[in-house]
Amino acid sequence: MIYTSLEDYKKWLKLNLTEERYEHSLGTAECAKELAKRFGLDEEKAYFAGLIHDCAKCFPNNELKETICKCDDLCEGELINPKTYHAPAGKILAQKEFCVNDEEILSSIRWHTLGKLEMTDFEKIIFLADKIETRTRPQEWIKPIQEVLEEENGLNKALLLCYANTIKSLVDRNLKICKTTIDIYNNLLETCF
Repeated sequence: MIYTSLEDYKKWLKLNLTEERYEHSLGTAECAKELAKRFGLDEEKAYFAGLIHDCAKCFPNNELKETICKCDDLCEGELINPKTYHAPAGKILAQKEFCVNDEEILSSIRWHTLGKLEMTDFEKIIFLADKIETRTRPQEWIKPIQEVLEEENGLNKALLLCYANTIKSLVDRNLKICKTTIDIYNNLLETCF
């Protein structure tokens, strides 16, 4: 199928995601557009990237793992948590199913869960929009992040807070932490203070 409008993508997502995940995708698209406007980036591109960022989220983990094991950009330890498999698989799906060839969009989908060192501002806003969209995320989680976004160097400070929350959550649940997550956190500490 050839996708020619946002409605085509939304129909595909509605068929392939749970209702909550579809709502989350709409929320992420809306938030990404707002963040793009605030930080002087392409609003329509951000909306689209936010809309399709979780396109692979509801596929079975074994299928996702099989897909991403063929990737040449897996990070050390990236396979330790199946919750992140959908990001690299989503990049591949966006290329194959939706014929997306915009590297900025593909990269933002690829890195929206784990992140990477030296993210672009576009990658940062998709990463953050995924965490702070208001349709499905709890207010007590998003409010502090929204507040630091208003500060000088707000994008990096918001990312740092997201990583701090993620690391704390993983520790509290006795789950493994990918080395890349620690590296990003340490790098953000240096750039924020």
